Amino acid sequence: MLSKIAQNITPSATCELEGVVSDMKAAGVDVIGLNAGEPDFDTPENIRDACKKALDEGKTRYINVPGIPALRKAICEKLKRDNGVEYTPAQICVSTGAKQALNNAIMAVVNAGDEVIIPMPGWVSYVEIVKLVGAVPVCVDTKEDFQLDLDAIEKAITPKTAAIMINTPNNPTGAVYTRESLEKLAELAIKHDFYIVSDEVYEKLIYNGKKHECVASFSEGAYNHTVIINGMSKAFAMTGWRCGYTAAPADIAAGISAIQGHTTSNSTTFVQWASLEALEKNDGTIREMVGEYAKRKDYTYGRLTGMEGISCANVDGAFYLLPDVSYYFGKKYDGKEIKDSFDFCSYILEKAHVAIVPGGAFNAPNCVRIAYTNSMPKIQEGLDRLEKALKELD
Repeated sequence: MLSKIAQNITPSATCELEGVVSDMKAAGVDVIGLNAGEPDFDTPENIRDACKKALDEGKTRYINVPGIPALRKAICEKLKRDNGVEYTPAQICVSTGAKQALNNAIMAVVNAGDEVIIPMPGWVSYVEIVKLVGAVPVCVDTKEDFQLDLDAIEKAITPKTAAIMINTPNNPTGAVYTRESLEKLAELAIKHDFYIVSDEVYEKLIYNGKKHECVASFSEGAYNHTVIINGMSKAFAMTGWRCGYTAAPADIAAGISAIQGHTTSNSTTFVQWASLEALEKNDGTIREMVGEYAKRKDYTYGRLTGMEGISCANVDGAFYLLPDVSYYFGKKYDGKEIKDSFDFCSYILEKAHVAIVPGGAFNAPNCVRIAYTNSMPKIQEGLDRLEKALKELD
C-alpha cells in the first residue's frame, strides 16, 4: 500500500496539464499553450556558453552541498544590491530549483502538527509542501484585488502557527504585495514568533512602475523571521536548468544545508557556473524580456476584458492573468454542462485546442490562469480561438 504521505498528496494540476498538452502535440494536435509557467525565450547565449565552458573544464564533480563559493558570494551581492539585505555565503544554500528550496525551508522551520498560513489564490505546490512534513495548511483568502488581507491573516494565527508562505509577485494572481502590507506582516511574525517563507522568484517581472519589496530588509526582527526563496528560472529563462536558492538566518541556513545533504546533496555543478554568469552579466536580457511581457500582458488583458462575461484584474507582476469566467458555468456544449473551472478548461482544450489552467487548482474556483508566456502571434491566435469557442456555448 502507498504510504500515508503519498495518499495525502494531490498531484500538481499544472504538471499534469503540461503532460496532457505534450501528449496532444506529439499526436499532431495544434495546441496553443497559454498554461506554461515558464518563459518562452531561450536561455541567453552567454549563460549557455558558461555552462559549456564549465563542462569542458571538468566541473562535473561533487561540490559542497550549499554550492560553489563564487555563486553563493554572487547571490549575497545580488541580495544586497537589489534587495537591500545582507547575508554571508554561509547563509546561502543553492538547490535544485526554487521548489526544492521551498521544501528545504519548510522542513527546516516547521514540525509535524504545526500550522502554516497560505494566502489564496496561491501556487498549487504550497499546500502539498506543507502536507509533506505532516503540518496543516491554513488557507486564508486575499482581498478582492489579491493583496494580503492582514486582518484575516491575524485571525488565522494560533499558538501552532510556525510560518506563512508568501509569493510576491504572485503566481497565479500577478499581484505585487505592497510595502505597507509586508511591514504589517513582519510585525505579526515578530509578535507571534513565526517565519515568513518569502518566495521571490518572480521579483524581476514587474510592470507599471511598481517595485518589489523584500520583507527581510525592513528590520532586524523581519530579517530574523524570514527565509528568502529565489532562483534562476523566471528571470533568466532557465527553468530546465533547475537552480534555486535560500537565504536565511545562520541557524536556519545550517539546517537547510543539512537537510539537502541527505536528499540531493549539491545541485548540478556546471549549472552553478552558468548561474554565476547569469547573475553577473544578464541584467540587460531581463529588461528586454520584461518589456516584451508588458506588451503581451496589456494585449491579453485588453482581449479578455473585451469578451462577454469575463472580468479580470490588470495586475503588476509575474506573467499571469486570472480572469473570472464563472459567467460560463452552467452553459453547455454537446449536451455537457460546464460546472466549474476544470470543465471550462477541458472544453477550451477540446474545442479550441488552447491550454489554460483551472483556477480551482489555486483556490480560485471562479477563475482560470492564463500565462502570456508564448509569442505574440500565438497569444493572438489562442485568444481568437478562445473567444470563438465561448460564442459557441449554449
